[in-house]
Amino acid sequence: MGGPHTLAHLADWAADAHGDAEALTFRGTSWTFHTLRDQVDKAARALMAQGLRPGESVGIWASNSDRWAIAALGAHAAGGVLVPVNTRYRAAEAADILRRARARVLLTEHDFLGRDYRAELAHGHQLPALERVVALHDDGEWATFLASGDAIATHQRHQRSAAVAPDAPSDLLFTSGTTGRPKGVIGEHGQVVRASRDWARTVTLQSGDRYLLVNPFFHTFGYKAGFVACLLTGATVLPEPVFDAARILQRIERDRVTVLTGAPTVFLSLLNHPQRPAHDLSTLRMAGTGASNIPTSLIEQIRTLGAHTVFTAYGLTETNGFATICPPTEDAHTLAHTAGPPMPGTEIRIDTSAGHFADGEGEVLIRGYQVMRGYLDDPDATATALDTDGWLHTGDVGRLDERGFLIITDRLKDMFLVGGFNAYPAEIEQALRAHPAITDIAVVGTPHERLGEVGIAYCVAADDTRIDAAELTGWARQRLANFKGPRAFVPVDTLPHNAAGKVDKVTLRARAREEHPSRA
Repeated sequence: MGGPHTLAHLADWAADAHGDAEALTFRGTSWTFHTLRDQVDKAARALMAQGLRPGESVGIWASNSDRWAIAALGAHAAGGVLVPVNTRYRAAEAADILRRARARVLLTEHDFLGRDYRAELAHGHQLPALERVVALHDDGEWATFLASGDAIATHQRHQRSAAVAPDAPSDLLFTSGTTGRPKGVIGEHGQVVRASRDWARTVTLQSGDRYLLVNPFFHTFGYKAGFVACLLTGATVLPEPVFDAARILQRIERDRVTVLTGAPTVFLSLLNHPQRPAHDLSTLRMAGTGASNIPTSLIEQIRTLGAHTVFTAYGLTETNGFATICPPTEDAHTLAHTAGPPMPGTEIRIDTSAGHFADGEGEVLIRGYQVMRGYLDDPDATATALDTDGWLHTGDVGRLDERGFLIITDRLKDMFLVGGFNAYPAEIEQALRAHPAITDIAVVGTPHERLGEVGIAYCVAADDTRIDAAELTGWARQRLANFKGPRAFVPVDTLPHNAAGKVDKVTLRARAREEHPSRA
């Protein structure tokens, strides 16, 4: 049947392709692909009525929901550039992203887990380009917003959608770098559509699947390998705003879930939950996860949940989330220890010139249609990441086995993963270094049984002060998303340095593993 060439046409195409099948269900409300298309049209016309012009940014700082997906697809249909913002971010972090993206409209939360994002942004955060803020989950405000679109005719919206080219920017997702400064990754419509379709085909997502989306929509996986892939295949989107293992077990049974993806910690929480035996999980047929340190036993245990089809994968924001997939036909050991072969149209090369590596290992380089064209307003960072031959230098260390399956072994980037989220020490160190009790600090990641990794901070105290872990934890929580906060603050007289004068984080990581062994 072909498919749409841009995300601007995705909801329209899906309505024609899948009709009255169930497209999305959230908190008792279900949308067919036809009714979802109508809601997306209303959202797009509302954004146009706010004065949104093609290529301008629309921010969404909110939890997974039907309205998140409708607003995102509406932004695409109106020719806008989607800017998802992490719900764990503090106002200063979110404001920096929205300011640099020059967001014209923001759809956000007024009451989520005790936070009012709109009110937080109103306190001292200058956003000169922002003209309209809408509380996405305030029923009255959302209805008023959609009604504003009555001033725009549907044929005008169709004209706007038709003018979007496959190489036009579709989204702007921010990912921190080793310097700690967030970098905006520019995705393109054609890239996202093609990669999402290739991913869905490889992992066997199909019409009739019921996909419980625990992965947050602000993340490339929940967005592109989530509801975009569902609209392309005819699968049903089942958004979940907050991960809670007991609730997920209930939803798998009640909503007849067939597909679940997430970081290893998601599956560990389900497997270890005392209520698991009380739930019928027999509808679950497929599960997907990914990390560089998955034990084979976890893959085998996931299959005991009922998901006999398990896949693992590897990707970066800079590749629109997609690079390699270890297909569900592989054995548990291969799924756990490799990220599989490159996706169609993708090349993987191992570069041994960037440092001293074990035999066969090197920096992972990726080239393909899904690789970003560059970072927003940052030509220097773009030139560092992308060479003249189109290879993306990932900063990850790995090797290829005899079949060409990628095995990730380490990172060049000074980064660790907390429950599937990237945490960058430079950003954390910058925030904590501003505390008057600290004169120097180094943060490293160390293995953690449930979360994958957590941060440990080694701190040099200022004269006549002491390191107060509780105080520093509070300081971090006011300035950083919770997952970035160190789990321990270790006072040291000095930080170790290598021969080049840089902080010796290899030594600190070894110390952290010894002093803070993996634990739940």
